Amino acid sequence: MNLYPVSLLHNSNSSTEAAAPNPHDSLPATSTMLDALPKPTRNVAELAREEKSFTFAHFTCEHAWVIGNILRNTLRSADVSALIHISFANQTLFHSPSLPGMMPDHETWVQRKRNTVLRWGHSTWHMSCQFDGDYKRFAEHHAMSGDEWAKYTIEGGGYPVFVKGVEGCVGAIVIAGLDGEQAHLVVAKAVDEYKVLREGSKSPMRSLTVK
Repeated sequence: MNLYPVSLLHNSNSSTEAAAPNPHDSLPATSTMLDALPKPTRNVAELAREEKSFTFAHFTCEHAWVIGNILRNTLRSADVSALIHISFANQTLFHSPSLPGMMPDHETWVQRKRNTVLRWGHSTWHMSCQFDGDYKRFAEHHAMSGDEWAKYTIEGGGYPVFVKGVEGCVGAIVIAGLDGEQAHLVVAKAVDEYKVLREGSKSPMRSLTVK
C-alpha cells in the first residue's frame, strides 16, 4: 500500500521534453513521468536558499524512513530503478533500491555524492552549477589530486540535511541512477513533500512508518 503522496510527479505546466543522457552518471535518463518535471535552477544563490529553506527540528531514522519511502514510491510509480541512500556522516539510516536493476557501480556513485555533500555542505547540483559542470575546475579549485578527486562528484543527486541549532550539514540524502538534474529535483521535491506531510519537521508517527 502506498502511504506517501507522489504529487511531485504531476505538473501540468512543465515541459515534457525528455532530458538528454548524462555521461557522468551510471545510467542514462529515461523517458518517464520524471521527464515532465521542470528543470532545477542553476543559480547558486537560489540553490543555497533552497537547501536552507527546510531545516529539521531534529533528524532520526524515522525521518529518514519516511523521506526514503517518499522517494522510493515516487520512483516506483515512475517505473524508474535507482538507489536511495540517507545517512549521517558515520551512520546509514536508509538504503534501498526503488526497483530491481541496480549494479555495484551505483554504490560507488552514492558514496561519491555523499562525500561531496558532507565535505562542502551543499547539494551536488549546487556544486555542479558553481563550476558549470567542469570537473577539472572543481578539482583544481580545491587543489585535489587525481586519487582524492575520485572520491567526489558534482553530479546532481546528493542533498544536505540541516538540523536547527547544529552547525553545518549533518547528513545527506542521495539518489544514484538518474540524470543529475532529475535526481536533484526529485530529492528536493521529496523533502518539500515531507514538509507538507509532516507539518514542519515534527517526528513521524511510528504507526505510519512501520506498516
